[in-house]
Amino acid sequence: MANNAHQLGVWQPWSPCEVSSFFTGLTAPWWIAGGWALDLFIGRQTREHEDIDVQVLRRDQQAVRAILGTWDVQEAHPPAYPGGWPFREWLSDMPLNPEVHDVWCRPKPADPWALQLMIADTNDEHWLFRRDARIFRPLTTIGLRTADSIPYLAPEIQLLYKAKEPRPKDEADFASTLPYLNRESRQWLAQALTIVHPNHPWLVPLEDC
Repeated sequence: MANNAHQLGVWQPWSPCEVSSFFTGLTAPWWIAGGWALDLFIGRQTREHEDIDVQVLRRDQQAVRAILGTWDVQEAHPPAYPGGWPFREWLSDMPLNPEVHDVWCRPKPADPWALQLMIADTNDEHWLFRRDARIFRPLTTIGLRTADSIPYLAPEIQLLYKAKEPRPKDEADFASTLPYLNRESRQWLAQALTIVHPNHPWLVPLEDC
């Protein structure tokens, strides 16, 4: 697997199968997220992925941190976070800052980054869209599984995350995934986009399907 350069270090992302093997002992739920989630949904890899995202729940953070053990685990802080440096080590006995939704992980500081945790908030048994809490779903409905039981984020939820200022790869992901979405998924995504991005260009093709 080729290394991918990044200003904050080199990436050599694990495959979904490697992630699944690593998290076998985690009793809390987790899901492959990002572009890989869409490719798992489609059933084939549609493009190269420079990283791999894993969504976990903030309420399960200590169980997740325990699985990572002695890894180099770094909170990725928002640009306005005091101190200026984008990373702060996530120590095993330290709760995540509520503003942190992104954690970079690698086995050792000298190693390439292996995976990225995306931290999702919940209310009781509901997943909350962190950019607008009016959008929520029962936790039992936010993920699917591949034939070999790799959990991944539902495609309509992943596309909602990608809809804010979509990059070329996000546009490509939407175009690749749209033909595979069923009516229920298209309707949910259209309704969610209407709430957070009422003039989003994806609304037209979603309504035309």
